[in-house]
Amino acid sequence: MDVLRRDYTEYGGILASHKITASSPDTDLPTVAGLRKIGVNVTISNKETVKNSDVLFLAVKPPIIPFILDEIGSDIEDRHIVVSCAAGVTISSIEKKLSAFIPTPKVIRCMTNTPVIVREGATVYATGSHAEVEDGKLLEQLMTSVGFCTEVEEDLIDAVTGLSGSGPAYAFTALDALADGGVKMGLPRRLAVRLGAQALLGAAKMLLDSEEHPGQLKDNVCSPGGATIYALHLLESGGFRSLLINAVEASCIRTRELQCIADQEKVSPAAIKKTLMDKVKLESSTANKVSLFNHKNAGSKKF
Repeated sequence: MDVLRRDYTEYGGILASHKITASSPDTDLPTVAGLRKIGVNVTISNKETVKNSDVLFLAVKPPIIPFILDEIGSDIEDRHIVVSCAAGVTISSIEKKLSAFIPTPKVIRCMTNTPVIVREGATVYATGSHAEVEDGKLLEQLMTSVGFCTEVEEDLIDAVTGLSGSGPAYAFTALDALADGGVKMGLPRRLAVRLGAQALLGAAKMLLDSEEHPGQLKDNVCSPGGATIYALHLLESGGFRSLLINAVEASCIRTRELQCIADQEKVSPAAIKKTLMDKVKLESSTANKVSLFNHKNAGSKKF
């Protein structure tokens, strides 16, 4: 979880960087260099990471999960909490895999998003049949340090993926278009991007700080016969709302399809980079080169 490493250490103060271990298939990546820079232990061995950790974040593509579990399963112990961040991969599928190695694996499924980088992430999680209440609370403590976090029923997580998991991409696309509009009307690009971003940031904060419905806040901006209501009419004519609803639905449906791919235990060329294809074969000793980020606590509990 390289998007979390800086925030857990520099900002959140939750973990000491030297008590975080991360495994990566490529130690020359800029993200790995960033990990080393702040004192995180880096290895190419998933097994080594598991042995040195208590809480394991499986931050890999969904089709890779079965291969990772086969690789590290024999090293999982009662003390381990396995947290999957893979879209669409169910708790039951992970528990089924790990039960071949340990009778009662503690599994948690979560979905977060990239704004954890600036400590404004949105994370939900669901606990498995063997995870204890305190295990969930521990994860919630970690994720609350980098944004909003709450527990939900597992059957809601695919919808969360479509909404807040993919949501930043929708926002960036909208912002890019808004900036283009500003440039078309004569604004410098840099200023247009900043103004658009600030408008979205301010609107989000207004909504979160109030108890008003977003529709009411929208109405508050629209003066009778004014510029904004004319602009909104154009958005409605173009199917703006329907497009966003359809986008959330499409992401959710694709998330469920990814679970099917993972269940087949086959690696699709479309799912991972071609350069890693030969490194994720079930019977290959190089399967440990797929990303697995695990964290250790500054206290007695290790991550």
